[in-house]
Amino acid sequence: MDYTELRRLAEDIEAECGKVIIGKREQIRLVLTSLFAGGHVLIDDIPGVGKTTLVKALAAVLGCGMVRVQFTPDLLPSDIVGMNIYHQKTGEMVFTPGPVMTNILLADEINRAIPRTQSALLEAMEERQVSVDGVTYPLAPPFIVLATQNPVETETTFPLPAAQLDRFLFKLSMGYPTPREEAAMLRTVGDGAAFDTLRPLLSPERINRITEEIHHVRLSDPVVSYIVDLVQVTRGQPDLACGASPRVSRDLFRAAKAYAALQGRDYATPDDVKYLARYVLPHRVLLSSQAALAGREAAAVVEELLAQIPCRETGEVLVHGQKT
Repeated sequence: MDYTELRRLAEDIEAECGKVIIGKREQIRLVLTSLFAGGHVLIDDIPGVGKTTLVKALAAVLGCGMVRVQFTPDLLPSDIVGMNIYHQKTGEMVFTPGPVMTNILLADEINRAIPRTQSALLEAMEERQVSVDGVTYPLAPPFIVLATQNPVETETTFPLPAAQLDRFLFKLSMGYPTPREEAAMLRTVGDGAAFDTLRPLLSPERINRITEEIHHVRLSDPVVSYIVDLVQVTRGQPDLACGASPRVSRDLFRAAKAYAALQGRDYATPDDVKYLARYVLPHRVLLSSQAALAGREAAAVVEELLAQIPCRETGEVLVHGQKT
């Protein structure tokens, strides 16, 4: 595979999405990384910063089917995965697929659904299948859950449990636009985003082929050891009551391959791992009660660990991409 061509494709996707969402190239690149790594993304930010716009733009440019589900307290698991309905003419139960049977599932305000409904996504996110009344139905690839949540409001919300958070490869935010980006947004899409003008640059079939090719991206033994060291050190950190699971090691491994390929390389580097760890680790570790009372944040603890752990390839510590 020509990884230089893949880099150009990623840049074209970012530029095409940029017609309706301004200045979010990093977020677009991370979602693409998650897609090709077989992961899911939790977008945590205040209302109005473009979370839904990002997802809708990507769905149009990727040429994939998308279903948006507004999560509410009265949403039931069957409203997501589907249900068996009695067919009077045949006298048989017929499976009616739920919205999860798509390529891109936008789980809007996922933390407003009750835990029972949230957990309905666990099997789909990890095993790419759903089970209804003892029968298993596979999900056609590609499949990615892009969930949003509002961190400001706490009433009528149900915080995602650790098991649910651990299924999300990345947790990221949109952030406020710069003054220049906000002015460009008003000039470009101030009267509404025209999603129907976006060109589809991919298809589900091509995404699946690219995903298979990305498996061939190389991670040297020192880079693999670097991933293991980062994850292992979270399990003995005093400020963390619960460190990262082995699933995190696997996800960092896959994400590093996808990110490197999108950068036009057939090999991953420690800097790839270091960059991605900031989006993979913080939401998948648990602060100790003492650290939480002291006002510590998981992201800050992760930053400290990244500054301390050397890559065994050189024995030197990598800080912001520089050897020290």
